[in-house]
Amino acid sequence: MKRKGAFLLLLMTMVVLLSSCWSKKELTDLAIVSAVGIDKTKDGRYHLTLQIINPGNVAGGMQGGGGGTQSPPVTIYSASGDNLVEASRRASGRISRRLYYAHANLVVIGEKLAKESGLNPLIDVLDRDPEFRNTATMVIANHSTAADVVKTLTPVDKIPANKVLKTLEFTERKWGENVKTSVIEVMKSLESPGRGTVVSGFRLVGNPLQAQKLDNLQESAPAATLRASGIAVLKQGKLVDWLYGKPARGTVWMLDKIQGTDINIDWEGRKEAIAYQTVRQKTSVSAQVKNGQPHIFVHTRVEGDIGDMEVPVDITNPKVITKIEQSLRKEIKKELRIAIDRAQKNKTDILGFGEVVHRTRPNQFKKLKTEWNDVYFPKLDVDITVEAYVRRAGLRNKSFLSGVKENQK
Repeated sequence: MKRKGAFLLLLMTMVVLLSSCWSKKELTDLAIVSAVGIDKTKDGRYHLTLQIINPGNVAGGMQGGGGGTQSPPVTIYSASGDNLVEASRRASGRISRRLYYAHANLVVIGEKLAKESGLNPLIDVLDRDPEFRNTATMVIANHSTAADVVKTLTPVDKIPANKVLKTLEFTERKWGENVKTSVIEVMKSLESPGRGTVVSGFRLVGNPLQAQKLDNLQESAPAATLRASGIAVLKQGKLVDWLYGKPARGTVWMLDKIQGTDINIDWEGRKEAIAYQTVRQKTSVSAQVKNGQPHIFVHTRVEGDIGDMEVPVDITNPKVITKIEQSLRKEIKKELRIAIDRAQKNKTDILGFGEVVHRTRPNQFKKLKTEWNDVYFPKLDVDITVEAYVRRAGLRNKSFLSGVKENQK
């Protein structure tokens, strides 16, 4: 009996301690936010644009071409306020469900806001909210508003936020002129002493009004599309410059974030005659301080394959391979130098040289920290060393053009 009484007492205690489902959230009561756009109005207020998923339309294959009434996979709600919390509260008054930010994986900042107010006032609210994931990707609207980017309907990827994320991921992996950056990474770079920040840009190409219509998705060549466009340079949280082409790729090289890219080199008077595809690369940066002046050393090692040859080249000859590798080193070094010169011109250490000096000589960097971007970084001496190697040549060694040339003799 004593054993049964103790067992009953234990069960009663467990029942009292069980919390049940006190914090439950029904899916039918939630408005799932997939993307957030933040702009600045003419009167200086924040304008919040929310991309909310329509679950039934996503699952129903809206773009499959079947019969019946078609509806968009997302719905847009927007509101303005003196701060983001107020804007979000105002937006909730226009929807019958509770705004749920746990699945928001994209934050778009308008170019005007990034230039005038900067990102610093926004980071606190994004990081403070326990429901919002600071691993969400951040982009800046390039020559457009965040609202235009968030409102655009996209083919192939039904949810527009996924289109932006996948585009950034694949262009970073294959081309190297963009870099995928999360909210937490932006926050850390803004906090880092003497460092600038880079954020990828996205732009709307075409008519903003057409981009919001279902008709835009029913064309083989949509009249309005979203495209990755450049890298935004931020100084003290504010947008100061856009990088495109070689300056952008050189910056990604310096940040050691190149996953893959193509490099074209000239050969025997022919411009961009040989295409080289990188397979792996590693960039390391070190620093020394002599007589109070920092000195930076950059070392890049690249391995890759021959992807295309538009001239007859005998790559079975080791001397030819050596010559190609020398041209590659020269071209990569040129891009790295362009990126460094551009950053020094902007007086913004987006390359992280200040962090390297801080890790190497923390006591000496304390004396340089306050004037690092404006005084020391623009005059910094940087030595660049590049190693580039050709590992493979695809399915053939001898160029197809070499055989054509021999047969024509």
